[in-house]
Amino acid sequence: MKLGLQIPDFDWPGGPGMIRPILAEYAGAAEAAGLSSLWTMDHFFQIPYVGPVRDPMLEAYTTLGFLAAVTSQIRLGTLVTGVVYRHPGVLVRTATTLDILSGGRAYLGIGAAWFKREAVGLGVPFPSTAERFERLEETLRIAKQMWSKKVAPYRGKHYQLKEALNRPQPLARPHPPILIGGEGPRKTLRLVAQYADACNVFAYNGPAHVRRKFDILRRHCDDVDRDFDAIERTVLGSLEIDPPDKRVKRELSRLKAMAKAGVQHYIFTVSSVRELEIIGREIVPAVANL
Repeated sequence: MKLGLQIPDFDWPGGPGMIRPILAEYAGAAEAAGLSSLWTMDHFFQIPYVGPVRDPMLEAYTTLGFLAAVTSQIRLGTLVTGVVYRHPGVLVRTATTLDILSGGRAYLGIGAAWFKREAVGLGVPFPSTAERFERLEETLRIAKQMWSKKVAPYRGKHYQLKEALNRPQPLARPHPPILIGGEGPRKTLRLVAQYADACNVFAYNGPAHVRRKFDILRRHCDDVDRDFDAIERTVLGSLEIDPPDKRVKRELSRLKAMAKAGVQHYIFTVSSVRELEIIGREIVPAVANL
């Protein structure tokens, strides 16, 4: 099992001037711990599940560019880009830039978006759920086309690109892995089966919930003649390590249960750099062969 870190909160001691060094410290600790991936949320306001809406929040791709510069091995991505926040052609160019400047370490994490308050607050159009999923599917098609080296127009219901040019192409081959976040059984997991290299569902409801979502994904894969095992199966959860003498064994047991449910890549949040040091020492080696 691979492990990844999501950083969802920038409300750190010292105010805005300390965000840069603390973020670099987290990134260095994640890489030193042997984690496989490092993720930002793609939000402009803090989300209710994490903290007050007025808490500090950084723009995702600028942050990932910084993280690319202060790391050398760990993979980088958004968990996940809201499809309505960027035009698809610009998003593909942005993800390509991240991939090149990180040395081929980018994921394109993407989803249909859900946090209406930040969109309305910043004047971003936020159409119906049905339309957002239509836009998501068109964006996935545009990404595939632009990363195929084919320079041609794209004409869809919502997007029209006269010249879908993407030079240079990304370093990752055949392209940065596309991860679709969400676990809706009819739309999201169908899109995963059709277009994605990875999925992300929630771990918070336990292994049985995760297994059910993967079973639905497997059926969608069968419907479109896609190899289920070609899709990286990731989840988003948490690890509570501090104090380690009481919690490491419990968390290892939980990770083993997740692996049995089919999880290949467990992405988590923590509340301190110290926890990352413990995870690197006690957790990463123990789950490497799950």
